[in-house]
Amino acid sequence: MKRLLLTFTFLTFFSLSKGWAQSSCCEATAESTLSFADFANDEKFIANHIPPVPLDFTPKIGKMVNIKVEGGKEAAIFEVKSGKTTGALILMFHEWWGLNEYILREAERIHIATGATVLAVDLYDRKVATTAEEASKLMQGLNKDRVEAIVKSCLEYGGKFSRVQTIGWCMGGGWSLQAAILAGQQGYGCVVYYGMPEMEKEKLAKLDGPVLGIYASKDAWITPQLVDEFDENMKIVQKKFTKYSFDADHAFANPSNPKYDKVATAKANELVIKFLKENFNAPLKKPTLEKK
Repeated sequence: MKRLLLTFTFLTFFSLSKGWAQSSCCEATAESTLSFADFANDEKFIANHIPPVPLDFTPKIGKMVNIKVEGGKEAAIFEVKSGKTTGALILMFHEWWGLNEYILREAERIHIATGATVLAVDLYDRKVATTAEEASKLMQGLNKDRVEAIVKSCLEYGGKFSRVQTIGWCMGGGWSLQAAILAGQQGYGCVVYYGMPEMEKEKLAKLDGPVLGIYASKDAWITPQLVDEFDENMKIVQKKFTKYSFDADHAFANPSNPKYDKVATAKANELVIKFLKENFNAPLKKPTLEKK
């Protein structure tokens, strides 16, 4: 009887431990972008990302430029700007595929729609994945300190611009939120397309602009429950968060995805462009003096 009880206790603990381990990979932590990288080990996540269809796109406005990054090699960015300073800057973050033609086209499209200068950040240092396996390795190989240094360099590079907003998809959605946190008072808005949310309240408290979240109700990774938890945390730190959920699957706004939802993408785009324009028209913030 004692042996039977001991065996039952062990099996119960093992079962619970296994459940904890499985659930932890999907929980957002203070290292939320690294948590998202864990999905690269998920066979279903990999299988859900079909290689993008090749796109023959030649930039008409933007161009690739290099910017200096403190403590490391220069970073590559795709810069789309008009001939005059508009006082508006958008930092754009790509999916796990990298800075491919789809992102370049999106950068030019959003520039035309908003009139803002767009910096599409290359997090992979000129490497682009064409298979899910390649994308998995690139995403897992990202160095958090390196990416944050690139973001800070982009903020400095666009220093003459007074208003900064961020936007990103999937992996880039998570980095869009992190960049908005790093932007501090320079940030005026953040758009997250089905990206991993930050759950650490001390970090969220540093946001200085509203956040717009675009999600998919059928997303098995950035689930509605995860988004609701993020929503609650944003309320706790008293930060403005507006979310929209579409009856679609993860990465529904990617035109190279077989599960691309043209109707949902068009509706989401209307919300995003309106959000960006409104924030760029917001009154200029007065600098806050740091307490000594």
